[in-house]
Amino acid sequence: MSKQRAIVKIGKIEQRILLIRDEKVIIDADLAEFYNISTKRLNEQVKRNKKRFPRDFMF
Repeated sequence: MSKQRAIVKIGKIEQRILLIRDEKVIIDADLAEFYNISTKRLNEQVKRNKKRFPRDFMF
């Protein structure tokens, strides 16, 4: 069985990038939507796999 991946258009991603205090950020709810998962699940996985994410991934 082949797995299908949803492709998010670059324009859609660019619209979700916010500039806060001269830092580009994407809100966790928007990022979770890109991956088609719940925000809670995204945050759980980031906390469980801290070594896989850059230090500035979450603040």
